[in-house]
Amino acid sequence: MSATQESIIELEPVPASTPPARTISFTSNDEPPPATTAIPDGGYGWIIILSLAISAFWHNGMINCWGVLQTALLDSTLRDIPTSTVSFVGSLGLACVAFGLFAVRLMRWFGSRITAIIGITLLGTGLIGSGSSTTNVAGLFGTSGFVSGLGGTIVYTVCNALPVQYFSSKLGLANGLVKLGGGIGGTVMAVALDALVRRVGIEWTFRIQGIMTIATGIPAVLLLKDRAPIRKAPFIELSMFRSLPFTAVFIAGAIGTFSLFVPPYFLPLFAHSLGLSSSTGAGLVAGFNLCNAVGRFLAGPLCDRIGPVNTFFLTMILNAVSMLAIWPVSNSLGPLVVFAMINGIANGSFFTTLPTVVAGMFGPARAAIAMTMAVTGWTGGYLMGAPIAGYLLEAGGGKQEGGQQRTNVYRPAIFYAGGTAFLSSLFVLVARIKMGKDIRKRV
Repeated sequence: MSATQESIIELEPVPASTPPARTISFTSNDEPPPATTAIPDGGYGWIIILSLAISAFWHNGMINCWGVLQTALLDSTLRDIPTSTVSFVGSLGLACVAFGLFAVRLMRWFGSRITAIIGITLLGTGLIGSGSSTTNVAGLFGTSGFVSGLGGTIVYTVCNALPVQYFSSKLGLANGLVKLGGGIGGTVMAVALDALVRRVGIEWTFRIQGIMTIATGIPAVLLLKDRAPIRKAPFIELSMFRSLPFTAVFIAGAIGTFSLFVPPYFLPLFAHSLGLSSSTGAGLVAGFNLCNAVGRFLAGPLCDRIGPVNTFFLTMILNAVSMLAIWPVSNSLGPLVVFAMINGIANGSFFTTLPTVVAGMFGPARAAIAMTMAVTGWTGGYLMGAPIAGYLLEAGGGKQEGGQQRTNVYRPAIFYAGGTAFLSSLFVLVARIKMGKDIRKRV
């Protein structure tokens, strides 16, 4: 999940002659469970994980590093364009998460390999096209925003759907390694993109990123293959909202996503306001993305130890506290580094924890439906979260034409992001109390 949709795909039965190594059964309220599917828990699955990790590298290298590209655009070709407008380009790419259901349909029609090739091609082509649109905001909306965003959504859907075909008891490890690949992509590309901007300019930075995405991504996804056809399943079950805990978690996720991409999008600009170099700003984003990867990887074992709902509550509280108590007083590099580390860990934990919460509420048979519904609720936050922060920055007297400025102009945007994270934590608390008032209980 930066970003992101976490999907669990049910599979068609394998032939009766296949001896099951391990089985997973699916049940629902309305139909008998389908036949079980053998899960090898390794073997060629590790090649699949490597391929998906490379795909996630380029996906996260785009969505988690938009703040670096945004700063370069605002300092050069889009000097006269409001920050909120440029932020909207990145947010549109995130909001393409709404097309996740379309990506699942592609997987059913063409299989994971062809679907991933389509996704990587769109992701890279959009970036290459952005190189010719750096002075045209409408062009950037079409290229970086829609084309790359749609490609990234398709890639991310495959990354979430395919490991479940190969792993059962090691599924957490497998997913963690894929997400780690994405975190490394965000870390490496934040530094690489800043270096490219300074050496070849923003136009060729976009083009080189797109060319590298296609040149390495397509050979990687050619290694993908499905073990079994994806089983058709419903995606909407409104009766789930009769559950107060699920409704509260749904609202928590929908509100919480408004805050998630404010730090990585605005850290470079904030660093610039302190008089720090663009490379320092890029380094902060790289550190944020590295800690984001750590948070995604470690949240799984923490969910197993103290419970997913408890972990979700701690995640959103840590997110809120870091933005309300640390970021506003970060008037030098040291506190800003501390903020980037803490918020990065909490931010990454969100994308591992929320799917675990939903799966725990409804079990494997209904988890795909519940998670699809929950992810749909993220669309508003993905689309408007960072742009609202941009509007507040402008309203507070912020500017984006470069140069040092007062850091207090960022505080309305910072308090907005921290406030939404805190409000999200309150809804998680409602779900937690409803599921058990004993604070020592693992929930």
